Amino acid sequence: MSELINNRTYRIQTMKETIKHLHRGGSADEVRGKLRDLVRETDAAEIAAMEQELIAEGMPVSEVQSMCDLHSSVLREILTIQPLQPGVAPGHPMDTFRRENEALAETIRRMRDVMEEVAAQPDDGQPANALQAWRRIYNDLMDVEKHYRRKEHLLFSCLERHGITGPSKVMWGKDDEVRTLLKSLGEALSAEGATVAEWRIVITTVAEPALTAVEGMISKEEQILFPMSFGALTEDEWGEIWRQSPEHGYCLVEPRAGYQPPNPKEPERLAALASNESLVFPTGALTPEQIQGLLATLPVDLTFVDADDRVRYFSDGPARVFARSKAVLGRKVQHCHPPKSVHIVEQILEDFKSGRHNVAEFWIPFHERFVHIRYFAVRDPQGRYLGTLEVTQDLTRVRRLEGERRLLQYDDQKEKVA
Repeated sequence: MSELINNRTYRIQTMKETIKHLHRGGSADEVRGKLRDLVRETDAAEIAAMEQELIAEGMPVSEVQSMCDLHSSVLREILTIQPLQPGVAPGHPMDTFRRENEALAETIRRMRDVMEEVAAQPDDGQPANALQAWRRIYNDLMDVEKHYRRKEHLLFSCLERHGITGPSKVMWGKDDEVRTLLKSLGEALSAEGATVAEWRIVITTVAEPALTAVEGMISKEEQILFPMSFGALTEDEWGEIWRQSPEHGYCLVEPRAGYQPPNPKEPERLAALASNESLVFPTGALTPEQIQGLLATLPVDLTFVDADDRVRYFSDGPARVFARSKAVLGRKVQHCHPPKSVHIVEQILEDFKSGRHNVAEFWIPFHERFVHIRYFAVRDPQGRYLGTLEVTQDLTRVRRLEGERRLLQYDDQKEKVA
């Protein structure tokens, strides 16, 4: 056993040094040769462990992300996509993830065909039909957001329970890079009156980098993330992912019939109270049913993070601003945010724990809405830090109010439309 452990340690250490050599400007051919023999014995989990160790040793996540494409391009030529293990039923979350990647690859192929048609037009041509097709295919490609959200909020959450945090730190950042490139492509495609020569520039400088980035993530998932996940997660966790996936939606395909998840475990009791008992507060008493109804009715979204930085509760009203899945419960809040914003989360938590501040607030445009986000330090009567409360509110309608209203008027239907 010690020999196997030492061999694994040796392989991870060798990969780390080889990849760092590549990042420092070493020859890709030289690195490829060193890795070729090594990867015959390694697996996806060791590659992920290599990235995780680099982070643990102090290398900034941003630098690991910049290395990711370099070593992925080398590993892509060496590693082969592993078939799913026997017994994976159609409709299993892994089956759906991989079918989505196949559909994304086909969508990219279709887009490149249309781009070639646009580029082949004479400089004074009018590729109106091809442009319309290009824009339609772009809309299809943007379905990738659903794939990424399920990966980030469900798959990563389960992996972190097994101590595998590297993918969420590195891949989420790469996902955000893909999102940025696709957004730029969408902005370019919205242009009117561009010449064919200008569209050729868009293809070279905007479209191809975006498509290449999507393909790169497909490769990283298929060669590293998915095999590692399939080996690490339990059947109960796959069932949990399956049950929560509809909250985020599916990318270009629907799950096939055939997968039967295990019955969910008996849920933990939310409070040590019978349904007819009340929890007594200094200003009144409420039953568990009343508490749940009250929290779900508030015109704000609530999320509570405890003193150990773990998500312990979120309200589940009918119109949440930001989606939440139950997989985040118990998860470190730092892992629930893309890497580019983690430093802000860390700063707020540090300031609240130290007592320097008690409130932090932001307001942002979000999907044509005006959203107000506030963070409050939660303390006991002696001032001891208990956690942080996030309160998110859609203020779009409130900002439009003018004058006054003194007569009774119900706006239930109007608010639903708004």
